Amino acid sequence: MRVQKFRSIEEMNKAPVPESDEPPFERFLRHCERWWAIAPKKYPRGVFKFRSIEEAQKAREGYLPQKGTKDT
Repeated sequence: MRVQKFRSIEEMNKAPVPESDEPPFERFLRHCERWWAIAPKKYPRGVFKFRSIEEAQKAREGYLPQKGTKDT
Protein backbone atom coordinates (compact mmCIF):
# COMPACT_ATOMS: atom_id res chain seq x y z
CA MET A 1 0.00 0.00 0.00
CA ARG A 2 1.34 3.38 -1.01
CA VAL A 3 1.85 6.28 1.40
CA GLN A 4 -0.12 9.38 0.46
CA LYS A 5 0.82 12.94 1.38
CA PHE A 6 -1.64 15.82 1.60
CA ARG A 7 -1.17 19.57 1.87
CA SER A 8 -4.58 20.28 3.41
CA ILE A 9 -7.55 18.55 5.00
CA GLU A 10 -9.70 19.34 1.98
CA GLU A 11 -7.24 17.58 -0.29
CA MET A 12 -7.24 14.61 2.09
CA ASN A 13 -11.05 14.41 2.09
CA LYS A 14 -11.16 14.38 -1.72
CA ALA A 15 -8.75 11.44 -2.00
CA PRO A 16 -10.30 8.03 -2.73
CA VAL A 17 -10.19 5.42 0.02
CA PRO A 18 -7.45 2.89 -0.77
CA GLU A 19 -8.71 -0.65 -1.33
CA SER A 20 -6.66 -3.78 -0.77
CA ASP A 21 -6.66 -6.70 -3.20
CA GLU A 22 -6.31 -9.08 -0.28
CA PRO A 23 -9.51 -10.62 1.14
CA PRO A 24 -10.43 -9.14 4.56
CA PHE A 25 -10.37 -12.50 6.35
CA GLU A 26 -6.86 -13.24 5.06
CA ARG A 27 -5.72 -9.88 6.40
CA PHE A 28 -7.34 -10.65 9.76
CA LEU A 29 -5.52 -14.00 9.94
CA ARG A 30 -2.22 -12.31 9.13
CA HIS A 31 -2.76 -9.83 11.98
CA CYS A 32 -3.63 -12.67 14.37
CA GLU A 33 -0.44 -14.53 13.46
CA ARG A 34 1.57 -11.38 14.10
CA TRP A 35 -0.14 -10.85 17.47
CA TRP A 36 0.55 -14.39 18.67
CA ALA A 37 4.18 -14.08 17.56
CA ILE A 38 4.58 -10.87 19.56
CA ALA A 39 2.63 -11.82 22.70
CA PRO A 40 2.18 -15.58 23.07
CA LYS A 41 0.26 -16.94 26.06
CA LYS A 42 2.13 -19.59 28.00
CA TYR A 43 -0.23 -21.89 29.83
CA PRO A 44 0.43 -25.48 30.82
CA ARG A 45 -1.43 -28.08 28.78
CA GLY A 46 -4.04 -30.33 30.34
CA VAL A 47 -6.66 -30.26 33.06
CA PHE A 48 -5.62 -30.05 36.70
CA LYS A 49 -7.55 -30.91 39.85
CA PHE A 50 -6.85 -29.28 43.19
CA ARG A 51 -8.03 -30.10 46.69
CA SER A 52 -8.39 -26.46 47.73
CA ILE A 53 -8.51 -22.96 46.30
CA GLU A 54 -5.22 -22.15 47.99
CA GLU A 55 -3.52 -25.06 46.21
CA ALA A 56 -4.95 -23.86 42.87
CA GLN A 57 -3.77 -20.29 43.52
CA LYS A 58 -0.26 -21.53 44.34
CA ALA A 59 -0.13 -23.54 41.11
CA ARG A 60 -1.37 -20.53 39.12
CA GLU A 61 1.39 -18.32 40.51
CA GLY A 62 3.91 -20.68 38.91
CA TYR A 63 2.84 -20.07 35.30
CA LEU A 64 1.24 -16.60 35.23
CA PRO A 65 3.62 -13.66 34.74
CA GLN A 66 4.10 -11.51 37.82
CA LYS A 67 3.34 -7.79 37.71
CA GLY A 68 6.37 -5.66 37.02
CA THR A 69 8.23 -8.36 35.09
CA LYS A 70 9.16 -8.39 31.41
CA ASP A 71 6.14 -10.61 30.50
CA THR A 72 3.44 -8.16 31.72
